[in-house]
Amino acid sequence: MDSIQFQPLNTIAPQKLLPILNKTSTRKHLIKHDVFDENMVRQWVNAKMAEDAKKGCLVRAILKDETLIGWCGIQQSELGHEIAIVLDDSCWGVGKTVFKQLMIWCHELQHHTVYIHLLHTRPSYRFLEMLAQRTFETNMMGDKFTTYELNVEKVVRRALE
Repeated sequence: MDSIQFQPLNTIAPQKLLPILNKTSTRKHLIKHDVFDENMVRQWVNAKMAEDAKKGCLVRAILKDETLIGWCGIQQSELGHEIAIVLDDSCWGVGKTVFKQLMIWCHELQHHTVYIHLLHTRPSYRFLEMLAQRTFETNMMGDKFTTYELNVEKVVRRALE
C-alpha cells in the first residue's frame, strides 16, 4: 500500500520542487506565473512558510513512499480560508486522500467553512459538487474560478462514515 506523508515545505530541497512547480501539465491549471528557478523556489517556499505561520493556516509538502509528489495547504483567500492541492499528474489518484487529510486539519483548526478555487481550465468535479453547500464563479487575480464552499463539519462527518 502507498504511504502518504506530509512535511513542512522548508524541509524539501528547492531542486526537488522545481519539476512539480514547472511541469506544463500542472501549470495549465494554476494562475500564470514565471517558470521557477531555485532562487524563485526559495522565495516561494518562504512565502508559503509565512502563510503556514498564520493562524488557521497550514502548508505541507506531499510525499508518496518518500518521493515528493506535490504540496497542499490551508491558506487565506479573499473569501476566507481555502484548501489547495497541487499534485504531479502521475499521482492524481491520491487527491482524495490528501483532501480528506486537509479537511481533518480544517476541523482541528476549528474552521467552519473553507473554499476550493479551481481555475476555469479545470473541469467541474461531481465529487466536490456533491460535498459543496454552494458552488459559484469567482474572479480573483485576473482569472475566473469555480469556487466550492464546503461546510467542514459536514464534510468530515461524511468522510469518516
